[in-house]
Amino acid sequence: MQSRGDSLCEILSYLVEEAESVSHGEAVCSVLLLDEEGLLRNGASPGLPDEYLAAIDRLKPDPAVGTCAAAAATGKIVITPDLTSDAGWRELKHLPVALGLAAAWSVPLVTAEGRVLGTFGTYLRQPRTAARGAQLRRGAGADRHADRRERAVARRDGVAAQELPHASPTNGCDSQAP
Repeated sequence: MQSRGDSLCEILSYLVEEAESVSHGEAVCSVLLLDEEGLLRNGASPGLPDEYLAAIDRLKPDPAVGTCAAAAATGKIVITPDLTSDAGWRELKHLPVALGLAAAWSVPLVTAEGRVLGTFGTYLRQPRTAARGAQLRRGAGADRHADRRERAVARRDGVAAQELPHASPTNGCDSQAP
């Protein structure tokens, strides 16, 4: 898609919408990106209302807060099987619960060098955790990802990575930002 000239925002929105479509209405997905101050901003969240996005805008990564903030802080996958009983959601659970969402999973978006760029979050309509097979695949995937990361670093050819666009709280990437 990027080879066709699509912007990063268009690509992220496409990925989020595709992930939501395979869930058959059971999930709402969101990409949050870390800004230059290290705060989470909306990158692509077409299924979440503006009020929700404004409430979480500029959330600081913190291992004890929510799911995406925890994943951004730790660089690890975070699974919250039940938002209503998880201590990390104490201050924020009213937001997803009001939308009929009951669980959340978040995967950090990490560069080949290990720097966290943001998160890919999935909110689910029913409380649940990852199935044992998915957990095993996730562990194997993390090993493969680490191997790919090491190979990428080893063959780096000096081409600078594309800078992430600036994001705004409600509409994702803000093409008007400098």
